[in-house]
This record gives sequence, C-alpha cells and structure tokens, in this order.
Amino acid sequence: MPAASPALPAPPSLPGVANAGLRAIDDPVEVARFTRWRDSAEGQREADSSLRVSGMVCTACAGVIETALARVDGVRSVRVSAAAERAQVIWDPARTRASALIAAIRAAGYDAVPDTTADIRAQRDVQAKQALWRWFVAVFCGMQVMMLATPSYVAAPGELAPDLRTLLNWGAWVLSLPVLLFSAAPFFRGAWGALRQGRIAMDVPVALGLLVTFVASTGATFAPEGVFGAEVYFDSLTMFVAFLLGARWLETRARHRALDALEASLDALPETAQRVAADGTLEQVGVRALVPGDRVRVTVGSGIPADGQIVLGATEVVEALLTGESRPVVKAVGDRVLAGSVNVGAPLEMEVRGVGTDTRHAAIVALMREAATQRPAIARSVDRWAAPFLWTVLTLALAAGLWWWVMDPTRAIWVVVSVLIVTCPCALSLAAPSALLSTAGRLARSGVLLHRLDALDAMARVTTVYIDKTGTLTRREPVLRTQVRLGPAGASANAMLAAAASLAAWSTHPLAQALRTHAAASLPSETRAAAVWLDVREIVGQGVTGEDAQGRRWRLGSATFLGATSALDAPLALWFGDSIGAQVRFEFEEALREDAAQAVANLTTLGVGVRLLSGDQAARVQAIAQGLGLVESEGDATPERKLAVLREAQARGEIVAMVGDGVNDAPVLACADASFAMGEGALVARSSADAVVLSSRLTEVSAALALARRCRRIVWQNFAWAGTYNAVCVPLAVFGWLPPWAAGLGMATSSLVVIGNALRLAR
Repeated sequence: MPAASPALPAPPSLPGVANAGLRAIDDPVEVARFTRWRDSAEGQREADSSLRVSGMVCTACAGVIETALARVDGVRSVRVSAAAERAQVIWDPARTRASALIAAIRAAGYDAVPDTTADIRAQRDVQAKQALWRWFVAVFCGMQVMMLATPSYVAAPGELAPDLRTLLNWGAWVLSLPVLLFSAAPFFRGAWGALRQGRIAMDVPVALGLLVTFVASTGATFAPEGVFGAEVYFDSLTMFVAFLLGARWLETRARHRALDALEASLDALPETAQRVAADGTLEQVGVRALVPGDRVRVTVGSGIPADGQIVLGATEVVEALLTGESRPVVKAVGDRVLAGSVNVGAPLEMEVRGVGTDTRHAAIVALMREAATQRPAIARSVDRWAAPFLWTVLTLALAAGLWWWVMDPTRAIWVVVSVLIVTCPCALSLAAPSALLSTAGRLARSGVLLHRLDALDAMARVTTVYIDKTGTLTRREPVLRTQVRLGPAGASANAMLAAAASLAAWSTHPLAQALRTHAAASLPSETRAAAVWLDVREIVGQGVTGEDAQGRRWRLGSATFLGATSALDAPLALWFGDSIGAQVRFEFEEALREDAAQAVANLTTLGVGVRLLSGDQAARVQAIAQGLGLVESEGDATPERKLAVLREAQARGEIVAMVGDGVNDAPVLACADASFAMGEGALVARSSADAVVLSSRLTEVSAALALARRCRRIVWQNFAWAGTYNAVCVPLAVFGWLPPWAAGLGMATSSLVVIGNALRLAR
C-alpha cells in the first residue's frame, strides 16, 4: 500500500507564488487529488503530479513549459505533451510546492490547473468563453475594417480623395486596436514567455508578423510620405487573427475529443459515498474519507466509490471503463467490485478493500496519464527540427524582405508577414502526436491501455505473434467436465457438489475457484446454501480441510491428499471425501477463450504468423495448437527457453509481439518488440508489457495491431501533407503571390487537415 502523502515543510522561498488562491492548491488533501507519492532510487520522498495545461498550440510550446518547470528549484523531471495538454512533473516536496509549478507555467505565458475533473471542466469553460470572445471581436472588427478598406480596392485611380482615404485609414487603425490588444493577446503572451525562457515557439513568428504589419500600417496611416509608404494592411491583420483564432478553437475542440476516454474514466468515480455507521444509519461522506473496512451502500445507477467486496445484495455492474466490456456483469455476495464501475442492477452493500491510489481505477487513470504525456520517438525527432525550422523561417522572412525592399519597397512588408505566417510548423508538429493520441484513446475505449506510445510503431510492423497458453489462449479457470462418484451411494450428486464447492470457497486455487463457479451457475438456489465449516486449514500444494457441523472432517484436494490412487493427470482433477476416503472426483478440462479461434484467424488475415509458446506440458500444448490450426508450437518451455526463442526470431529479422499473463512471461514480454498482457494476469506481467488488455479478449490484440497499422499510415499522410503544404506555399509567399490573409488561412487550414485526419482513428 502506498504511503500517505507526507507533511510538507515550508521551503525557504517560493518565487512566483503570490496569491492565496494559488497557495490553496498546496493543501495536502488537494495535492493528493493529482499527485502520487513514491520513493526515489536514493530513498527520498518525491511527488509525481499531473497538471492540465492550456494555451499550447505545438510541441515548441511544450518545450517552453518544460524549460520553465525545469528551472523551479526541486523539480527533478518534467514531461509535457502539447497533444494531451498535460504536464507530468516529479518534484521534491521539501524544496518546492505544487503551486510553484503552476506559477512557473503561468509566468511562461500559459495556464495550468491540477489534473482533476472539476478543475479541468472549470478551465475548459473559461478557456472556451475567452476563445469565443476573442474570435468574435476579431471577426466583428475585421468585418468593419474590410468595409473601410473596400473603397481603396474598388476606386479607380484618382477617384478617392486623399483626405477621405486618410479618414478611412484612421478608422481602420482604431478598429484594429481591439484585435491587436485583446484578440491577439495569446500570441504575444506566448511569444514573450518563450523568449523569456530562451526558446523559440510558434507564437514568435506569428507575433512578429502581427507586430510588423501593425507598425508598418500605422506608419503608413499617420506618415504616408515616410519610410513605410502609403499602403496599409489592417484588413490582412484582422482577417489573419480571425482565421487563426477560429482554427485554434476548432483544433482545441478536436484535441479534447481525443482525450474523452481519460475524461470518462475520471468521471466514473463519484465524489461522495453513503457510509454505513455502526448503528446502521447512513452518512454522506467524501470518497477520499473512506478507509479499508468501511461498509458502503451503493444505490442503482451510482458509481462504485472504491474497490471492495459485496457483503449484501446481488446485482449487475457495468465495467466498461475498466475492462472495455459494455455488457453488465452479474455480481453476488463475496464477489469483488471495482471503483469506477456502475451499479445497474439492485442496491448493494460492500466492504471497502482499496481506496485512492490502491484502486484499479486509480492505476488505470495513472497509466493513461503517463502514456498521454509521453513523447514518442517520431514526435521527438520532429521536436528536434522545430526550433531550427523556426529560425530558418525568421531568416527566410528577413532575406525575402530585404530582397523586396530593393526590388519593390511597397511589397516588402506584406511579403515578410506572409512568409512568417505561412511557414508556421503547426501542422508538422501535430502530425504524429495527434494521430498517436487518437489511437491511444480509441484503444482505451475498447479496453486496451498503452504503457508507452512508442509501442504503436512496433505494433504496426509486427510480423510474428507468440502466444502463451494457460490464462491467455485458455481461461485462467478450467471448467468442470464431469463428476465421478467413488464411494458408496449416499448424498445426492448435487449435495456433494454443494458441499465441495462451499469448502472450495476457502481456497484461492484455480481448480477450487472453478468448482465454486460451476456450482454457483448450475445448482438450484436452495441447494447452493453454504455449509458451516469449522477449523478450516489449507495445505499449500495439496488441498483444504475442514470439519462439518457433525464433527466429520472432510478434505478437498489432490489424490495424494485424500489417499486415492489416480491414473488421471492430477493438476486437472480434485478429490473430495471424508476420513473414510475419497467419495467424489471432479474432473476438469482446459477451455479455450471464446474468441481464441477468431483472434488467430484475425491475426492470420493481417499476414501475421501465430506461434504457441508455453511452459505447460508439450502434449497439451500440441493439442491446443492443433485445435486452433497452428502449425508451430512449443511446450515445456522454461522462461529462459521462451527468451531464447524470441531472440532467435528477432535475429532472423522478425518483428515479434508476445501475448502472456503469468510471472514466467515477464522476461519475454519485456524482450519482445511489442507485448500485450492480459488484464487478469500477474502484476509483474502487466508491468512488463507495452499494453494491458483489460477485457482479456484476445481479439483486441489483432484489433490493436490493425489500428496501429492504420495509425502509422495516417502519421505519414500527415507528414506528407505538411511537407507538401510548405513546399507549395513558401515559394508563393517569397515571390509575393500570397497575401497575408491567404497565408493565415492556409496555415490554419493545414493544421485542421492534420487534426481532422488524425481524428479518423478515434472513430
């Protein structure tokens, strides 16, 4: 169990944290909502906080924020994703505060709030209202400026009197001020924040273009005989701001759609719970006030507030956000329920077993946050080119301006502005992250959670899939095939099954659990009543024993445990009997998952080779392989042998994926180019894999590989579009054939095309 958040000693100074509202975030209860606590490699306590950042428009913005956060004393590492609008910060609580992190981001020209549902909603509401107001002012004033500029465009030479032209220009200047000072404020704030951090971001050329346009047009308005000439560009300025603000608003809406999976998961956990007091009364408490051992009542339609076990009532719950399974799952007394699932059957009471970061819901949310803030290799390569590209843009704009100043001074200003605007690398920087994030969101909705976004590229190139047998191709629990009576006739078969199942409930062995599951599903309710067992003891590897109400001792376990002679394969049979001897033998068989054959067929259709690799007995492995039509299989494989098989395949040039669930699969899951762990599998297997299949449906593996291939195609389509756009538009701008307003429209359109193309992956 993770340790509670430590008390936070006041550091000597926290520059940038000035207002009480920001300092309120440092309350330990508030910090716990968006922070995980852990021990570093040096044994020191450290905090891992997730923040939601607004105002980012490209990966260069992410770099600016990373630089600003890295300069805060006590920050150990930072990861910022522009596509996910998140920052993941690891910091020393003895040297800084969460409020100092947010203050640093705001000082860089952006905004940030804790990554919690309520704060995100509030931030988005404010952001949406401000964006719409800025866009409205730009459009309204731009329309008036265009109206004042129209006479200059349509009048023949000499028709428009100089004093009237001057008056119209003055009016356009006045109407441009709200656009420059209010609507375009985010561009100037972002540019200034980047320059203060010694970085260059997309807002720098945009802000520079707007400033040059306004200064030149102002000079032409008030000193038409001066160095700037008599031409004004207020119409181009206001139209460009309107186009860019509209595009950014649509872009932000599109990115938010790609993050819906995580938001839905966060929304699944209720804010309050009905705790049952010692006297049986109900009290409404916050979810964070629950502790293990509390008894909680959950009404129909409410979310499960914590991980726990049902102690009263039978119901159905929907675990779609945790497993990807949209159909309700039947739950009865003794069954486990998970935080974040929804009770849709009947009221129930549960005993809390896990709260906060101990819940599966919290683990899933943490995993999704971590994956969303990762910067894949393909995106990192684009990031390395972003700053040099922007410097090239500035140099190219300056060179074009100087050349046109010599050739035709009247066109120099707007050529510079067009070059600055049209070459903005927004589309290029969003090409990969937008597609990868859309894919991750789509996989999450189907119950496949990615540990790292880099794995998508490997998944797209997989040529061979190795699959473990037990718990992966087959169910974790075998199924009861037959019940054989060994002793003299006495109690009925149903009575013996009920007695054996009630004793099996005291054991966690897979066969014991399979017996209990079969009895619960097949026996009449009146026969299913649990027997009273006294002095229950489990002997590891042998079985479980207990006394009934009459004092007779019964045993359930292996043939040796009951002194029986068996010609059967012991791991697939249980014996049940008393002190006289075994009376019943329960024979089990491995059952393939319902979708195993379909999953193999889907992988074959994708052109992927499928091989069975298991540590189970070779005969069983071969039988399963033949049943699925697999040509290649290997049994009796130790973890070392599995590792060797994968490395031999990789040495042959194959791109290998591994699907497993057990502790012994962890080494090969880590070695494979891409790996999937079943959601029911061992923790170490889930930690070693690139992706976790929460639903444990094998068909999700083939679906993930197919989606990864589609993602790779769309990423390259986005790169091709961004490259083509720049190759066509940059020469047009340099040669003076692209006015500033058209450059702004082209830049905004290119970003929207990239985002729209990526969103196809989320459908």
